[in-house]
Amino acid sequence: MSERVNVYEVAPRDGLQNESTVVETDDKVAFIERLVASGYRDVEISSFVRPRWVPQLADASEVVARTAHLRDENDVTFWALVPNRRGLDRAVESGLGAVATFLSASETHNKKNINRTVRESLAAQSEVIASAREEGMRVRAYISCVFGCPYEGHVDPDRAVDIAQALLSAGAEQISLGDTTGMGNPAQVADIIGRFKAAGVDLGRLALHMHDTRGTALANVLAGLQSGVRCFDASIAGLGGCPYAPGASGNLASEDLIYMLQEMGYDTGLDLESAAQAGDFIEDVLGRELPGRYHLYHRGAAGSAGSASTASTAGTGRARNSARG
Repeated sequence: MSERVNVYEVAPRDGLQNESTVVETDDKVAFIERLVASGYRDVEISSFVRPRWVPQLADASEVVARTAHLRDENDVTFWALVPNRRGLDRAVESGLGAVATFLSASETHNKKNINRTVRESLAAQSEVIASAREEGMRVRAYISCVFGCPYEGHVDPDRAVDIAQALLSAGAEQISLGDTTGMGNPAQVADIIGRFKAAGVDLGRLALHMHDTRGTALANVLAGLQSGVRCFDASIAGLGGCPYAPGASGNLASEDLIYMLQEMGYDTGLDLESAAQAGDFIEDVLGRELPGRYHLYHRGAAGSAGSASTASTAGTGRARNSARG
């Protein structure tokens, strides 16, 4: 049997949080439905950040409530980002069973993103993780800027190892290592994963969150695969980026990742055509072209096969109703 690689989908949260358009709750729910139908088993559906900070995700509780049936009827885990104890409390109140925390390996980025030192954030996140585990929740933790910082440049990789070990000790089940502005390269990925191995960290508890800002995301994933990592974060059609890091556009596109993994013989458990259709749907909702390479190929192929009238509405909000059907 093929070896399994998990694709952790972040588009409903990491993708939509950076959009100038606030997507309607109905469309978010329809988007998540399409992702579940594609076979995803881990989807990050929203964030319990203060609505004034991220108004695009102000409807987090409603999204959780309206997708609960999908979670209960399918073998899928829905996750949401929580910045602090208040965010965790809101997640608990919503009935969500899995949360993600975040901090940065870079002092400057962490200060701009969370307005705390790394030490302060680590202490606070450790308390949040412990409280979440007491509630019976699953927890993963993001570490941003592991492969470089837009403000500081090089970031000591051993610092990320130390932070990850502290978060694992606090109760996080998985650590997602972020290449927040796409500064990483394959040799660097191999080196950093090697440091985690040397520190005794189980690679089954690591994920890679690569950005394609400089076109290196898939190459970095390949280096991660060769180093033993088997979980990778990605966003449908390349949607999104980090609003607190200059130049952070370019999430790794899920369809590009799925195509590469499946062509290499790995089992993702995902239907590529269904995932691509989910990308078409959210592009129509947003009314702008999304950058994923496979997405652009799929959209072009569908346009060539369709009628002239269908092709003329591709990539615009006018196609929203037909995409929903």
